[in-house]
Amino acid sequence: MKFIVSTSNLLKQVQLVSGVISANTVLPILENFLFKIEPNKLTVFATDLETSMSSTLEIQSEKEGLIAVPAKILLETLKTLPEQPLTFSYDEKSYAIEITSENGRYKLAGENGEDFPKIPEAENVSDIHMPASVLNNAISKTLFAVSNDDLRPAMTGVLVQLDEEGITFVATDAHKLVRYRRLDTKSDESGSFIVPRKALNLLKNALPNNEDAVVDVSYNNSNGFFSFENIKLICRLIDAKFPDYNAVIPTNNESLLTIGRKELQDSLKRIVIFSNKTTNQVMMRIAGSDLQVSAQDLDFSNEANERLTCNFKGEDMEIGFNAKFLAEMLGILESDEINLELGGPTRAGILLPAEKDDNEELMMLVMPVMLNS
Repeated sequence: MKFIVSTSNLLKQVQLVSGVISANTVLPILENFLFKIEPNKLTVFATDLETSMSSTLEIQSEKEGLIAVPAKILLETLKTLPEQPLTFSYDEKSYAIEITSENGRYKLAGENGEDFPKIPEAENVSDIHMPASVLNNAISKTLFAVSNDDLRPAMTGVLVQLDEEGITFVATDAHKLVRYRRLDTKSDESGSFIVPRKALNLLKNALPNNEDAVVDVSYNNSNGFFSFENIKLICRLIDAKFPDYNAVIPTNNESLLTIGRKELQDSLKRIVIFSNKTTNQVMMRIAGSDLQVSAQDLDFSNEANERLTCNFKGEDMEIGFNAKFLAEMLGILESDEINLELGGPTRAGILLPAEKDDNEELMMLVMPVMLNS
């Protein structure tokens, strides 16, 4: 059994799906790609049993076949080869694989493709179609807030809520929360599911930049299915109840700070250098149009202080934040100016872009930290 394929084309596709393969796999065969060969078509599969991904590309072949190919050695070989046609052949009994290039021949041991785990099929699913740019934006704006705490599994993914009004993506780690809503992508039926972090990272790397590209999203009680261009990704959804995030969003923060996004972000990046390395705590003292950002690390006698000009409506206030969280959020926002709604030194701050898109709503919440007296 043999087929011919372009080096660069194959490398691009196997690199995309290789992110699925875990370093410590339960089954040795999961260290392989599954090659499904059809007339003039090759589909490359990879899975870790929780997440599966496949990519399809054109090849020269006449027959059908199935072979498991060692992922690491194949990737390392392809990376070192210049662009050229490669001929793959394998023995259907011993599963020995031979790759022939213009100047070389490489042999490796494959495995029976029939032993590769079966990829879940989309059954009893609900569907929604969305532009790839919308999904890419949603992942970029929420992924940073996903929790790493495996004891709270619901928070280790992004909640996706669908209804007739739009689609909402929510992520939180209990210190920060982000809600990203699109009003131009709607679903006829209401539903929700939680997509794990790994699947979102894989999607982010694979989604096309093409503005016309559309992602077909399907989901049932156990799995999410994402399909676009020649790529398919299937992931096991997180089976847990997402916290009631609306309950923690303050609705009556009376004070409003408006300031240049980049100006505040750059200031925080400088000031945090002088803060306590455990808490990254900075203090913001707001009075009139004057914002003082300061930090100190008493253990090393480090201290920093900057004064910025802002627009503030409300009573003078002192409030502490984790500077790294705040700077990270400012990096996600894209508007020139931001609004920070505040209700007091012990209440969560709400971060919003000052300029809004008609079809997009972005809200970020950051919890304050207790100030050292």
